[in-house]
Amino acid sequence: MKDLKKIELHLHLEGAAPPAFIRGLAAEKNMDLPPIFDAQGNYDYKDFNDFLRVYEAATAAIKSPQDYARLLREVLQNCGEQGVIYAELFVSPEFCGGGDLSAWRDYLAAMTEVATEMSGHGIDSRAVLTVIRHFGPERARKTAICAAETASADHSGWVSGFGMGGAENVGRAQDYAWSFDCAREAGLGLTSHAGEWGGPQSIRDTVSLGVTRIGHGVGAVDDPALMRELIDRGTVLEVCPGSNLALGIYPDWRAHPIAKLADAGVKVTVSTDDPPFFHTTLSQEYDRLADAFGWAEPEFTELNRTAAEAAFCDENTRARLRAAFA
Repeated sequence: MKDLKKIELHLHLEGAAPPAFIRGLAAEKNMDLPPIFDAQGNYDYKDFNDFLRVYEAATAAIKSPQDYARLLREVLQNCGEQGVIYAELFVSPEFCGGGDLSAWRDYLAAMTEVATEMSGHGIDSRAVLTVIRHFGPERARKTAICAAETASADHSGWVSGFGMGGAENVGRAQDYAWSFDCAREAGLGLTSHAGEWGGPQSIRDTVSLGVTRIGHGVGAVDDPALMRELIDRGTVLEVCPGSNLALGIYPDWRAHPIAKLADAGVKVTVSTDDPPFFHTTLSQEYDRLADAFGWAEPEFTELNRTAAEAAFCDENTRARLRAAFA
């Protein structure tokens, strides 16, 4: 599956940091990490809340603009090894300067330099600036301002999208309406996590923010009326099956609803979310989907065509992506 060209729309930059990368950074800084690794050196967590703890503890080792530039290079190189030709990365100014606009510009400059370099090697990317939902609506506004002030309205620059991740059970999606309105006015594409844990109502609440994509969204399978609404709207789901299984949402690949959603006509794409946390790669996701549902190159080509149309990129880039999956 590595030989197949791929698009990935749902990839958290910090969540894609290999454990060895984090340990190396911590050693360079003489930083003592809390217990976040198992005996084999992999990330170790018990449940979703503990996953968030481990995630944020690991992220604490990534401090400077140079750290983030190194991380982005590592992640995009790993993407390239999986056949990825275009990736969208969730990046939070909360972790890159504490939401301060001036500090964020320094981080952005360092990462943009790497993104431009990697694009020259055939791995294009964009950043989706991401609110951390459990940090609350007021802090979300700072991220929205960072997004609006550094946005590429025609999506040709690196900052082309805005979204929300974190704990779905904190507040209501509508609490973050100001931030999404701010990003929309700046011309950014909009997405948000929903329906991973929160069920159909969390998806309905999130759709009201004007998003064109939903991160995960698998809970829609339990509500036929909601599926019809998503189909009518053309809303695209950024599905991450391996993540859902690793966190215990579904017991095995055959139980995962991605095939039911696709068969019903809902637009779906496939991504890895936080691959080293879930012991997966995008090629492995394709392999498991092939085993579970008999999907082959035609189905994967269609997934990537959907991703090309849903990507927060400029039209010249979209034309190249369309041609790759013609």
